[in-house]
Amino acid sequence: MLRRIAALRPPPRAAAPVGAIAAPYSSKSTSIPQKQQRVRDHAFDGIMEVQKRVRRFHALHSLLLYAAAPTAPSRAGGSGAVSVPFTRLGALARRQLRLAPLDAGRFLLRHAHAFHLFLHPVHRMLHIRLTPRAAAALGAEADAVAAALPGASVLRLRKLLLLAPPHRRLRLEHIHLLRRDLGLPDDFAESVIQSNPSLFRLTPDGFVEFLPSPTDPPDLTVAAVERARERHYREHRAPGSAEEDARFAFPIRFPPGFKIGKYFRIAVWKWQRLPYASPYADVTGHDLRSLEAQRRMEKRAVAAVHELLSLTVEKRTTLERLALFRDALGVPKKIKEFLLKYQGIFYISTRGNQGKLHTVFLREAYYKGELVEPNAIHAARRKLEELLMITPQKANLDRMFTSMGRGWDELGGSRRGGCELRDEFLGDGGGRKKNADADGAESGDDSGVESLYIE
Repeated sequence: MLRRIAALRPPPRAAAPVGAIAAPYSSKSTSIPQKQQRVRDHAFDGIMEVQKRVRRFHALHSLLLYAAAPTAPSRAGGSGAVSVPFTRLGALARRQLRLAPLDAGRFLLRHAHAFHLFLHPVHRMLHIRLTPRAAAALGAEADAVAAALPGASVLRLRKLLLLAPPHRRLRLEHIHLLRRDLGLPDDFAESVIQSNPSLFRLTPDGFVEFLPSPTDPPDLTVAAVERARERHYREHRAPGSAEEDARFAFPIRFPPGFKIGKYFRIAVWKWQRLPYASPYADVTGHDLRSLEAQRRMEKRAVAAVHELLSLTVEKRTTLERLALFRDALGVPKKIKEFLLKYQGIFYISTRGNQGKLHTVFLREAYYKGELVEPNAIHAARRKLEELLMITPQKANLDRMFTSMGRGWDELGGSRRGGCELRDEFLGDGGGRKKNADADGAESGDDSGVESLYIE
C-alpha cells in the first residue's frame, strides 16, 4: 500500500531561479472529478457471466420446489429425488420468470449435469429433477451456512447494525434481501435474531436493533480497511516513509485502461491523506457547512460502503441492495455516480441481466477474478458454478434424448419447438450424434446423465 501511495505523490517542484517571474497558477483542478466514465474490467465481468447461469439455476430450482411442494412437501428441501412434470415447470417459468417458450428447455438441456430430464415410468410424461451433483452442491452451501451460524453470521449482522448510527437499527426486509450476500440462512429471523435475544431485538414495526453485550470483542467497531492498513503498514513499512500518508489511505487499484493524468494523480494523493470519521462513529451532530467537512463526510461514506462490502461473503452485492442502506451509510442519492468516482476502490459491473443489473465489487478483495481470501460458503458456491460451466458435449445427451421418446414435442411446447431444440442440440443427425452413439456403446446402456443420477 505504501508503494502505491508513494507513486501517487505529486512530483517535487524545481526551485525557481532568483529574479525569475513565477508562472501563473494552472487552471487544472486537483480534485477528483464528480462524474467519470466507467472503465470495464473483464475479470469482474467474467464473474458476472457465470453468475448469470447461477441466478437462472436458482430461479428454476425454486420453481421446481414450488411445483413439487403440494405433492411432496416433506421432500421439497432440495433433494435431487424431487421431480415435477416439465410442462408445469415450463408454464411457471413463462409466467413468473417471463422466459420465452423455448428458453427454459434450452437452459435445462445446456446444463444436463445439473438437471436431469427423463420419461416418468408411471405417468409417461417428461419430468425434471436435480442431478445428485447439483443437489450435493446445494447441500454443501447449506452446511457451510449452518456451520457459520453460531459465530461469523452473528458477527456480520451485528457489525451491519453498527453501521447505522445513532439508533443502530435496520429494517428486517432490507436485511432479508441482503441475507444471501451476508451468508445468512433464509430463516435468519428465527435462527439468528430471535435465537439471540441478548444481542438483537425485533421491534413490532419491523426493525432489527443492536443490543450491547459484555461478550462483544473490543475490536467490534474496527473497520476492515483499518485492520488491513495497520497490518500492511507494519509488514511493509519503507524507510523514511511518512506515517500520515498511510493513516487514512485506501488500497487503490485502477482498472486496466484507466487514464491517470498528473492532476488526477495529485487529487488522489490529496484524497488519501484526508482524515475522516470511522463508519461506526455517530456523526449526526457534526457541522457540515464547510467544504472540508463535506469532503471528510464523503470519504466516510466511501469507508462505510467499503465496510459493508467487506462484511459480505463474496465481497460484492448489487447496487439495488446497496441503495437500501443509503441513508444508514450516508451515501449520496446518486449512488452510481458516487461509486464511479472511486473506481480504484469499487467496480460496477452491468453484466448478467442485459444491463439492468448492477453489481458492486470491492476491488482489493479480488485478484485476477479470484477471491483473495476465500471462505467455506464461497468454496461451496464455486462447486455449483463449476458444475454449470461444464459443456453439454461432455454428457451423453443423445441416449438421454432417445430415452425421452416423444418428449421433444413436450419439451419445446409444440412439435415445431421440439424440432428446433432437437436440431440445436443434435444437429442434422451426424457428427455429434455419431460420437454420442459411440460413447454410449462403450459406456453401456445407461446414458452419462442417467448413470450420473444413479451414482
